[in-house]
Amino acid sequence: MRDKKLLRIALRYRAIYLDIDPKEIDLETKPTPAVLAFVARLRENGFSVNEDLLHALCMVSATELAGITAVIDDVMGVKLNWATLVKGWNVPTGETRADHLTTFFANLIGGAKVGLEGCTLPCGCFIPEGTFPLERYTGCPFCGTPFTTANFVYKGQASKLKELRLFTEEDLKQVYQYLLASPTPLDATQKDSFEKLIDIYGLPDNVEISMKETAMLAVKHLVANGQQAQAQALLKTPTDILRYLWYEKTGYVQIIEPRTLIAQARRFYYHMFGPLDQSEYAGKEMKEKLKLKYDRKHCQCVASWINNLALSPQQATENMNAKRGMWVRMIRALRLGEYSRRKGYEHLADILDAFYRQEQPTWLGILQQARNNRDTQTVLQMLKQRPGLFARSLFATMLRFGCEETMEAFEQVTDQMPSRLLLSLGNAAEKYFDPDATRTAHPITGYTISISKNKLLSLYSPADLRAMVARVKQCYILSLKHSFAAQATKARTIYIAPSLFDIPISVGDRSATIQDTSCALMGTRFPVEGDAVRLFLQWGKGLHAQPLDMDISCHIAFENGKTEDCAYYRLKATGAKHGGDIRAIPEMVGTAEYIELSLPELAEAGAKYVTFTANAYSCGALSPNLVVGWMNSAYPMKVSEKTGVAYDPSCVQHMVRISESNLSRGLVFGVLDVDEREITWLEMPFISQNIQGCDFTAVNALLQRLRNKLSIGQLLEIKAEAQHLSLAPSPDEADEAYTYEWALNPAEVSALLNM
Repeated sequence: MRDKKLLRIALRYRAIYLDIDPKEIDLETKPTPAVLAFVARLRENGFSVNEDLLHALCMVSATELAGITAVIDDVMGVKLNWATLVKGWNVPTGETRADHLTTFFANLIGGAKVGLEGCTLPCGCFIPEGTFPLERYTGCPFCGTPFTTANFVYKGQASKLKELRLFTEEDLKQVYQYLLASPTPLDATQKDSFEKLIDIYGLPDNVEISMKETAMLAVKHLVANGQQAQAQALLKTPTDILRYLWYEKTGYVQIIEPRTLIAQARRFYYHMFGPLDQSEYAGKEMKEKLKLKYDRKHCQCVASWINNLALSPQQATENMNAKRGMWVRMIRALRLGEYSRRKGYEHLADILDAFYRQEQPTWLGILQQARNNRDTQTVLQMLKQRPGLFARSLFATMLRFGCEETMEAFEQVTDQMPSRLLLSLGNAAEKYFDPDATRTAHPITGYTISISKNKLLSLYSPADLRAMVARVKQCYILSLKHSFAAQATKARTIYIAPSLFDIPISVGDRSATIQDTSCALMGTRFPVEGDAVRLFLQWGKGLHAQPLDMDISCHIAFENGKTEDCAYYRLKATGAKHGGDIRAIPEMVGTAEYIELSLPELAEAGAKYVTFTANAYSCGALSPNLVVGWMNSAYPMKVSEKTGVAYDPSCVQHMVRISESNLSRGLVFGVLDVDEREITWLEMPFISQNIQGCDFTAVNALLQRLRNKLSIGQLLEIKAEAQHLSLAPSPDEADEAYTYEWALNPAEVSALLNM
């Protein structure tokens, strides 16, 4: 089990974990028949191996190689059901809405009972003669119930293989250290890897974890292992304690208000067809779930944590005031008033006394009063006391109190801020100060909203706004240069892979999907080699047979402003074909849907962009362990004429898995630029049962924001300039080499900002 977990983590970094000593690898060893057979199996799944890994494989037994093959097959889903509703769906069936309407009325009046000619299927649906061509379907074309599963997939059709490298114990421990020290929030893939690694390696002594969300994962591990006292070092404020308690209750490392979760549950279980709407019931169920109940052991643990905080009662109270309503509930549920009267809990008693009395004005209250009084000096002096808050309110402060005065004060505290915060300001400035730009926000509650512009923008001329953008960018670039220049290095040359200039730095992009075969950063661009892109959606793995309707769709935007959808309600669109709408899953192995895009047809019709989406049509969020992605190959990809199977793991260019903590009903997971023949990987959640509820203005805004972000390559150019490094033409000729494989570790990329 331990090795399987490590192997799965290594595969995310395009590597295979082997429990060997790399110093013992014999580069003269000839591959054994077992190793050659293993490499052939890898090739069928779209992987190849580099020379070091090839020789390292000779050091492990055939049994271990078989185990590695089984893990890779499981990750790639080759043993799941990939049959679709239509056989040979690349040739349309010709079904129409009239067929569905005729079948609906035939079933309404009793079909066979009234003497209509037709066929009654195993699901109970009556299909009138002359409607659907039943010989073309593997299930019911009316209700979407599958009758057939397929126990095979195509293999080895890929034109390009993904090279795997060797990972040993030391490599994985290094990954673990990068995750612990990451200066940016861990995405779902990193979080999953971190949870596996902390269970295997434990938490190092005297570790410093910069991200609060990462610290919560560590606290959970310590508490689960009975080390509550050791967790105290990671819980430095009441908010940290509340964050952990809420994470333990809801599974989310961010503090989401109860009313937000209740409203979210109602949205998830709303259905456009009234009788299926469960929104009110879901809201009541969530409210009941969020009720707080703790045993004595838990109460004493939390009381001790608060009592041992190294904060004064006034500091603790101010920290608690931001979530005062939640703290009132927690204090009652945890019986903290009772514990505060016990001997040894005097500090807890003082904190609770200050919390309830509210005698002293809070820092934020004083700041707001100064803002209302237009007291510029007081506002700026107070903001300098809290650089993080100053950074988050910088743009609004510039508009309210003037650019020069605000930036002069801000530049005095930039050396106290993490580089990631300054970088996020530089990325956001252009959008914020553009009165015509569409700004979006992506709350952790699973949808995307558009943000209205700041009204104060109208007070400034376009030249003034451009000057503000330039001043912000100058500030963060100078700060980065100073930070890099302060780092000691013996290097004289640096290699920067060209592909890194197409990958934006991941700052502020929270990903809720797990990437089991890569760790691509949002905004990464994937070139399309062939003339077809095949989207796929697989769901239902490990679930019993039941109605569960997930949909894959795409939105085609043309140069003339026209748009088309290819979805369950339109199986054939310009340059796109859908494999059929499945609305129920078979036992344990799940089911699949596909869409194939023809780039020549799209280009000829004047298509500009194609947006890929997945939706939960059934009530609730996207199904856990749902897998979505796309395939691409320079050669034609097959479609089975018997089962409709069109999946080939070797052709998968990118795939993601929905995590258990997903808070999304719809997901935009890619945008195809038809002219450039490249796909941009992005993750934009939205709340809708189908693609028609997606805000494509927000999609374009997100895509533009990713394109405007500082890329990894540009950041490395700043580093090279600051440290006086010359560019090398290849990795072998450089003292420091930054390749695409290096960028597969987002935590290692983020380490550039950990200064």
